[in-house]
Amino acid sequence: MDYEKRFRVPARGFTLAKRATDDKAGTNKAASEKQREQDLERLDVLQERLYAEGRRSLLVVFQAMDAAGKDGTIEHVMSGLNPAGVHVTSFKQPTSAELAHGWLWRHIVALPPRGQIGIFNRSHYEEVVAVRVHPQWLEAQAIDPARGEQAGFWKERFEDIRMWERYLDRSGTRVVKFFLHVSRDEQRQRFLDRVAEPEKNWKFSPSDVEERQHWDAYQQAFDAALGATSTKESPWYVIPADRKWFMRTAVASILVHHLDDMDPQFPEPTAEDRAMMEAAVKALEAE
Repeated sequence: MDYEKRFRVPARGFTLAKRATDDKAGTNKAASEKQREQDLERLDVLQERLYAEGRRSLLVVFQAMDAAGKDGTIEHVMSGLNPAGVHVTSFKQPTSAELAHGWLWRHIVALPPRGQIGIFNRSHYEEVVAVRVHPQWLEAQAIDPARGEQAGFWKERFEDIRMWERYLDRSGTRVVKFFLHVSRDEQRQRFLDRVAEPEKNWKFSPSDVEERQHWDAYQQAFDAALGATSTKESPWYVIPADRKWFMRTAVASILVHHLDDMDPQFPEPTAEDRAMMEAAVKALEAE
């Protein structure tokens, strides 16, 4: 199954409501887990080559409603990779220092350097989703909240995002974006599970339940953002999230697709490098 094609958001005609949250692409859990195991092995190989090449980087963005499974997906898909070449940034409520800069600033400074994979757990897209649902938050950015009621304001932000991600692609950073699409019923059950299971109590936050009251507004905001910013260079993928086992397999498969397409290579030693290695080998053998 080509998950890259199946779940990619098209440049036109996208509607989040038409994407099923329980789609499993005709597979079952056993087959899915077998495929994921193979893909994780491939990811390990490709990450080593990307790190060794040291010329390009990969930025992976995760967005979702609360309890969709961002943390678990990052843990399961990235756990087998070399931590020296992977960095996860979780964006929380912006600090006063971050608010004193432009809204993209804190995301720019968190970008992965060449040779590395950077993961944004939430991202700059909060600025066109959460802030759109709560336009009063614009006041902290020294912006009149009334502007948040104007469609043109958000179109400008979408344009800024497209331009920035185009710049990243041209600079050697590929951007791959995942929206983990969970149903409202499944989110409710996961909230209840967090309360019922003591080891998950720490995950529960009353504020998450409060935000649930804005479900329709969030769906509309994500619908607009994904449709406006999924490009050939920086695509969005809507991943069904009601089944965690399938969600993790689909994410791993799509990441393998992109790293395979990037095709990083181990650096080829120059003639001078080979001469130095041969001299080093002789010195070691002579000890």
